[in-house]
Amino acid sequence: MSEFAPLRIDVITIFPGMLNGFLEESILKRATLKGAVKFNTVDLREFTTDRHQTTDDRPFGGGPGMVMKPEPLFKAVESVRSPESRVILMTPQGVRYEQAKAVELARERHLIFICGHYEGVDERVRTHLATDEISIGDYVLTNGVLPAAVVIDAVVRLVPLGNSQTTCEESFTDGLLEYPQYTRPRKFRGLDVPEVLVSGDHEEIGRWRRDQAERRTKDKRPDLLKVREL
Repeated sequence: MSEFAPLRIDVITIFPGMLNGFLEESILKRATLKGAVKFNTVDLREFTTDRHQTTDDRPFGGGPGMVMKPEPLFKAVESVRSPESRVILMTPQGVRYEQAKAVELARERHLIFICGHYEGVDERVRTHLATDEISIGDYVLTNGVLPAAVVIDAVVRLVPLGNSQTTCEESFTDGLLEYPQYTRPRKFRGLDVPEVLVSGDHEEIGRWRRDQAERRTKDKRPDLLKVREL
């Protein structure tokens, strides 16, 4: 069991089934079994008041699509919210999700994710309920469950599970892409592992990895180097 209070993560959605397999595999399952994280999916339809369990309605002023109603969302969040909660609205209008935000959220004790659908959510949810707005990229998905899953995965990987060094050396952690990785066999179809990696000289290996990380970042993501400089 974790020696600290577990990180609580509540996900509010009308599609709770989309999270079933995701939360029960890989590092997310390990985090649960170790008591480091506690997941809870909240079915938004349980907070509706009509027999059709309506969670959306037509937008005032007209226009295409449907908008998520404020009443069920407020009730759902209030059913799980505490003074330490951060309420995260997954929206294309949010700040772009990056590793620094994952590190920040991993330090929290309770995260609540609001997963929208249709044309979005009533503006009062954004202005008076959410504490954070996050986007995972400039493209459109069916609903907010998959974006929330992306954020959750990146956050949970940073929750201490007994091997903190692994996540410290991954891409974006220090503003660089990760250096090239090799494993056995040493020779494969005429392709050899760089000699430095089998030299046993850990200081030289460290320098090589740093140099390779900087070169790879310069070639593939020069924008990251500009951010590091700032």
